Amino acid sequence: MSTCFFEMSCGNKNPNAMLRELLPSAVTATQNPLVAQYTISPAQTASVYVEFGTDTQYALQTSAQQTPPGGGKVTIFVAGMKQNTTYHMRAVMNYPDGAVQYDTDHTFTTGSIPANRMPQASVSIPSGMTPTPGIELASLNPGTQNQLELVAFDSSGNIVWYYDYDLSLGIPQPAKLLPNGHMIIVLDSGSGGTVREIDLAGNIIHQFTANDLNQWLSAAGYNLTVYSLNHDILPLPNGHLLLLGSDNQSFTDLPGYPGQTEVTGNDIVDLDPNNKPVWVWKAFDHLDVNRHPMSFPDWTHANTLVYSPDDGNLLFSLRHQHWVIKIDYENGTGNGNVLWRLGYQGDFTLDSGEPANWFYAQHDASIVSPNSTGDFLLGVFDNGDNRVLDSNGDICGSVGQPACYSRPAIFEVNENEMTAHVAWSYNSVYSFWGGVTQQLPNSNIFFDLTTPADNPAGARVMEVTQQPNPQLVWQLDINGQNSYRTIHLPSLYPGVQW
Repeated sequence: MSTCFFEMSCGNKNPNAMLRELLPSAVTATQNPLVAQYTISPAQTASVYVEFGTDTQYALQTSAQQTPPGGGKVTIFVAGMKQNTTYHMRAVMNYPDGAVQYDTDHTFTTGSIPANRMPQASVSIPSGMTPTPGIELASLNPGTQNQLELVAFDSSGNIVWYYDYDLSLGIPQPAKLLPNGHMIIVLDSGSGGTVREIDLAGNIIHQFTANDLNQWLSAAGYNLTVYSLNHDILPLPNGHLLLLGSDNQSFTDLPGYPGQTEVTGNDIVDLDPNNKPVWVWKAFDHLDVNRHPMSFPDWTHANTLVYSPDDGNLLFSLRHQHWVIKIDYENGTGNGNVLWRLGYQGDFTLDSGEPANWFYAQHDASIVSPNSTGDFLLGVFDNGDNRVLDSNGDICGSVGQPACYSRPAIFEVNENEMTAHVAWSYNSVYSFWGGVTQQLPNSNIFFDLTTPADNPAGARVMEVTQQPNPQLVWQLDINGQNSYRTIHLPSLYPGVQW
């Protein structure tokens, strides 16, 4: 009697592999109607994942989890399913001796999302184009009907995952997939703020607030009180967590601002795995408060933290300075000095010489080249607010001047020669805030128009080819909700491509 039904490793692959009997297993519902819980208990040490799909071809899979030493219970959340749909799923167990065992097929039917809470989204794909496989994780602003604010779409515009929470806690700014398969979210309420780690079923694993952080800062001896956690969060490879905060400082008789002025600046706090602050950076200690090209006294208005693995330093996107700055972090041993300032009136020479070609009021800086130092590529979403058009200092949108425009852009940055040039860009409809520029593995560009001027109450997310004349590959339109940051992910599971 053949044992190959149970083990791919029998027969030619591993004739000495011991037959393992099928194991008791169960698939149950969770609090999220789009997420199932799959439980199985191998009797020996194994690596276990679940494959699933709308038929027994099982087109999708989860990440693998290890049993306890010697075997034992494994629980895997299965996510990435459309509502009101029956799915087939089975566990796959890989044993140290090379044997592979399959569980029997289970079925699970997903539930419904309340219709009035569904973001209103539609997808268009030009003829002959194929969007990059994966999902789109969207951090949305409130709608008019209590719509969901953190959702994942598939390439057809179906919601395949969401997180429902008390929306009074704030807007997800943003959410990120962690290496352990959980999501980490900054819920920004304008003041205060909450950092929350959740599993795919929506269970809270860990959370803290701005008040908690202030207590930790005080206990660690730092003279800093943040009034808000906002806009970004950065898990580091060593298990530390970098937080982006805001604090206020009062100034007297600043040039052009007589009397008292309460100025808002940004901070970076490095938390170790025990929630102890071990490194702190304050904009007030390193930048000139009298430089304020827009929206003062909201002075810096940072929105992105970027880790440079080649030198252990940080890039920090300061929207209201029109700068991306590099900070001496050195994996927590640096002195915090500003090493350079990239952007208009910064430290780099732009090869075109035209100030309009810099980025303005930018969002979502990201390193898109394999290297992060020397001569590297930096992606930004150039919102274009207050764009300086020429050497006279003329500003877009002012009387007699052209309208402002936005663009996803990639800059080549040469730290050695202190030069920069626009390697690629795509002028789009104006979006005065938010946004993403992401280079995909196939070199296509994925970008998010948070508030497109032709649909200011909605959002638009696009994938285009990275060519001098880009071609549209895929487009998602959302009505009634802005999208602070929508990113493309290979799947809902780290290391897994759908």
